[in-house]
Amino acid sequence: MSAATGYARREKASSPAVKARTPVYLWGPAALVCLAALLPVIYLVVRTAGAGGDVWDLLLRARTAQILGRSALLAAAVTVFSTLVAVPAAWLTLRTDLPFRRALTVAAALPLVVPSYVMAVTVIDAFGPHGLLQQLLEGPLGLQGLPEVYGLRGATLVIVLVSYPYVLLSVRGALRRIDPALEEAARSLGLGPIATFRTVTLPLLRPAVAAGGLLAALYALSDFGAVSLLRYETFTSAVFLQYESAFDRSLAASLALVLAVVAAMLLFTEAFMRGGAAYHRSSSGSPKAPAIASLGAWKWPAFAFVLVPVVTGLLVPLSVMGFWLTRGLAGGRETGPLLGPLVNSLYIAGLTAAVTLLAASPVALLAVRHRSLFSLAVERVTYLGFGLPGIAVALSLVFFGVNVAHPLYQTVALLVFACLVLFLPAAVGPLRSSLLQISPRVEEAAQSLGSRPARVALRVTAPLALPGALSAAAMVFLLTMKELPATLILSPVGFQTLATNVWSSASEALYSRAAAPALLLVVAAGIPTAYFVLRDPGRRSVQPLPGVIAPDGAEDME
Repeated sequence: MSAATGYARREKASSPAVKARTPVYLWGPAALVCLAALLPVIYLVVRTAGAGGDVWDLLLRARTAQILGRSALLAAAVTVFSTLVAVPAAWLTLRTDLPFRRALTVAAALPLVVPSYVMAVTVIDAFGPHGLLQQLLEGPLGLQGLPEVYGLRGATLVIVLVSYPYVLLSVRGALRRIDPALEEAARSLGLGPIATFRTVTLPLLRPAVAAGGLLAALYALSDFGAVSLLRYETFTSAVFLQYESAFDRSLAASLALVLAVVAAMLLFTEAFMRGGAAYHRSSSGSPKAPAIASLGAWKWPAFAFVLVPVVTGLLVPLSVMGFWLTRGLAGGRETGPLLGPLVNSLYIAGLTAAVTLLAASPVALLAVRHRSLFSLAVERVTYLGFGLPGIAVALSLVFFGVNVAHPLYQTVALLVFACLVLFLPAAVGPLRSSLLQISPRVEEAAQSLGSRPARVALRVTAPLALPGALSAAAMVFLLTMKELPATLILSPVGFQTLATNVWSSASEALYSRAAAPALLLVVAAGIPTAYFVLRDPGRRSVQPLPGVIAPDGAEDME
């Protein structure tokens, strides 16, 4: 008997509902969302078409190919290391008796809210030449220098620290939906915990890992702040340089369009490699809550593994910013206004998270329940904005607001729309992963009792997909809190957020003044993040790993 018994192997064989006609309430909104995501690309095509033959002279240079190769190398390194950090961390914080796992869960997600340029500055200040770490070790150990933090090594470190939560939150949402009966069956057949995770759990997590890894790769392609500070030239930095140095932005648009093409190739390659496997139960019955594995002697080594990225990606930036703030206050410097930017940041982030989750729902449902070339294209298109430089997306919406929807120009509505285009993939990925683990037969049963499809989606599918929806909302909320280019360009006059305050102070080298809004940004994001990521579907019992004796009273340990 195979350990995979009870799970569908292919979506096309799992349910006749997959072949049913796509309802209007799905493809209509999904098509509108797709059109919204295409607006920046349309703008780039229009601007590139006006550049004439100069475009080919720029694109066919050897230097352009070299920079593109450097960008691809960075994206690959970030994806691999983010996955290696996030997947074990997600399992340890959700399925084991890891010490302080609830606090670690929140802390591990919070590096996502630290702007990449702030992370880069704090890493340079902490680990760079004559940084804080060298100053601490120079006296007792006589240390004269630390390994170089600039270049590919430093850029990879910084972007991994701010992007591994994409994979972490996506995998946590998927882990909550996996029926533990399959893992228990594998254990009963003699597989150990590591073999069970490798042969059973990990394959079921493939959509979530792919969704999170794709976001990490696209983030690496689109980042500008970290790579510029760490002196690693990428395609995005070339786009920004072209935007700033040339009055005619057509050539910059052509470079950004190439980045969109690269992102599209990456998206469809990922979709092809993902295949058509299904990840839900094919047998009847309700999944029970998973057991919590007792780590035994491995408890503290596992704790150290999860703690390292938390210390490097959260505690180090917080410590450096705290040092800046303390030094500034001791020197009599003011922090500037904080309450207004805080309220604005929370308002925009909460509104964007709700709107983006609503927009992502029909796209994810269409991609999972009505698979076709149309649904595949719609889903893939929604990821394009995330792979583009933020300034390209913002300027495309300036063009749209001035020429098409002038009443929306420099309004909160257009700013929320820009954030939706930028961060839609952060909602589509976790939602799709969660929906893949819901058997369509549950929905068919509800329809057979007389419920309409729209009511089934609202009353049956939505509650079952709640873990993925919460992960999606958490990621969109965190990303919007730190969003900078669109806020600077599209926000109403006088509209300040914590991110814009951090940028304006840091750009003038007023680090002590930038520290206060940066610290407040992390704290403000931590409260709703704690709510999103700590919701647990139920109490679970602790079961020891083979060879490890569980302590007395370990039942229902949290």
